[in-house]
Amino acid sequence: MTVSEIRQKYLDFFRERGHIIVPSAAIVPENDPTTLFTGSGMQPMLPYFLGEPHPQGKRIADSQKSFRAQDIEEVGDNRHTTFFEMLGNWSFGDYFKDEQIPWMFTFLTEELGLEPERLYFTCYKGNETLGIPRDTKSAELWQSVYAEQRIEAGIGENPEADGMVPGRRIFYYGDNKNWWSRVGSPENMPEGEPGGPDTEMFFDFGDTGKHKASEWRDAPCHVNCDCGRFVEIGNNVFMEYVKKGGKFEKLPKPNVDFGAGLERMAMAAKDVDDIFLIDTMQVIIVEIAAASGKKYVGDERFSFRVVADHIRGATFMIADGVMPGNTDQGYVLRRLIRRAIRHLSLLIPQTSGSDASRGLGSGSVLVMLSERVIAAYRDQYPELEANRLKIQDVIRDEEQKFRKTLAQGLKALHKLAIARVSLFKDGEAPPVSKSVLLPGSGKELFFIFSTYGFPLENSLEEIDRVRKEEYAPSLTGEQILRITEEFQEEMKKHQAQSRTGAEQKFKGGLADASEQTTKLHTATHLMLAGLRKYLGEHVHQAGSNITAERTRFDFTHPEKVSRSVLDNVEAYVNEAIQKGCDVVIEQMQKDKAKAAGVEGSFWEKYPDVVNVYMVKCSDGTVYSRELCGGPHVQNTGTMGTFKITKEEASSAGVRRIKAILF
Repeated sequence: MTVSEIRQKYLDFFRERGHIIVPSAAIVPENDPTTLFTGSGMQPMLPYFLGEPHPQGKRIADSQKSFRAQDIEEVGDNRHTTFFEMLGNWSFGDYFKDEQIPWMFTFLTEELGLEPERLYFTCYKGNETLGIPRDTKSAELWQSVYAEQRIEAGIGENPEADGMVPGRRIFYYGDNKNWWSRVGSPENMPEGEPGGPDTEMFFDFGDTGKHKASEWRDAPCHVNCDCGRFVEIGNNVFMEYVKKGGKFEKLPKPNVDFGAGLERMAMAAKDVDDIFLIDTMQVIIVEIAAASGKKYVGDERFSFRVVADHIRGATFMIADGVMPGNTDQGYVLRRLIRRAIRHLSLLIPQTSGSDASRGLGSGSVLVMLSERVIAAYRDQYPELEANRLKIQDVIRDEEQKFRKTLAQGLKALHKLAIARVSLFKDGEAPPVSKSVLLPGSGKELFFIFSTYGFPLENSLEEIDRVRKEEYAPSLTGEQILRITEEFQEEMKKHQAQSRTGAEQKFKGGLADASEQTTKLHTATHLMLAGLRKYLGEHVHQAGSNITAERTRFDFTHPEKVSRSVLDNVEAYVNEAIQKGCDVVIEQMQKDKAKAAGVEGSFWEKYPDVVNVYMVKCSDGTVYSRELCGGPHVQNTGTMGTFKITKEEASSAGVRRIKAILF
């Protein structure tokens, strides 16, 4: 049974039971500044749990695109992914436990064909201190559906201590496992906050044969342990309480919030204890194997899994409008793509060069893998196909940027290891062989980051990878914490210095003083002069942000600027460039400069004596005369060709232009 088939079966099942099927919300939540991503199926439904009526009625179902950035570090085991689909059904004051629990048992056993003997359920054991009773109703309902199958379903009171006692299929857990509210445990809930017990559903992949789980050390295995044998495939939240006056009262109309990981459902239906063996993951894994010549076995499965998960998540994020950046969602996307590139490079090493710079892989492989993601999901999510070219361009561009960083960073990291080994005196053996990377300090790894842009997590992963190859101990949690703290301390120092330096050196929103940024800065001055020429002297700068890639310029103007005017402005700037005009500086008293009509904004920020930059050609033409703090090119002939790519509203009475040089 494929992922698409399971999704359709689920939606059809609840459509037949009176539910309206609604489309998935975007990965980036609308009007919710408290979180970066939609991390569950219920997140877009929260207003309706708080009393707002849903426009489609009281019974709703869907399959929701979800992303959890906090799970990036978990990817690599048999069941965690960052992106996933959450199957959901909701009752807003309509049906409750009596309907939901039998429905779910029917869906699991009859629609998916799961063996009842391999299903287990957990319920809330209550909190006597807060006066919240245990959820005996849910436990009894699970027992009753098992009784109809003539299967014994005993209840376990203390599974974390007793383990899996034969005959027990239903287990009670406390606040940290089987209670749901937006803020976690009931003790943390504020006044007026709704919450309630939940009952979770687990599938047993077995402890023998192909499903043999990892050894659970000194504690007994139970359904909620992390050994990998039992995987949670669904969670029924029964929202039936509200906190008032420090006590928990029953809601007049309780709600049902069910969520199930579609991919985990597929694991159970396919009977594979590896989420990367379901069909939507396998199409990516197979392509990685073909491109690398490696098999999905042994230790290399970790890199297979990281690449497959991250390219799937990145593809969906880009389709929903996220672009790589250094903050918020853009940072997470960039991290996904770069981490995928790093692990792809381990699977597709270079055929020449030192070990330090090996493994850059093929520049087209990551784009090709995103194509497989689009093909697997295009029917359910047509926005993937609609944004195919953008997805390809973003991934290709990020890969090209990171390939150089990757090679340089690895080389520097290995040089650091050699240098540290050389500190030992002659005849004194280092703690590990010379081929093994030593941890280094956070300060040293920050130097590699600040010099080459090589992220800390890549350094730590490379250190552990090489140490593992040499049978050396992995970095301890204490080592990683110390390195990370030192790294972050250096980062804070660097940011403080950068802010101070920026205040001293750059004016007008320049990101840096690179050559390309400087060219765009001069072009922006010429553009403002052109705008004032063709629109009028009411036009003034209202803000700017200039990077090496583009200029973004806000200016005062009450209405949209026509394309013909923009073309005239472009021509004005390019004429000044083609003439090869000099950029000259004249120092003037600020009051005299203002009286002489020198263009300028934010006059109050400048000293009494100001620099007036003029773009002046040999024929005497002055194209721009503006107050500024620099830097600028010496001659416009080096700048290239100017192009306005976009004009739009910024705020009331302010327009925004984006432009480039090429």
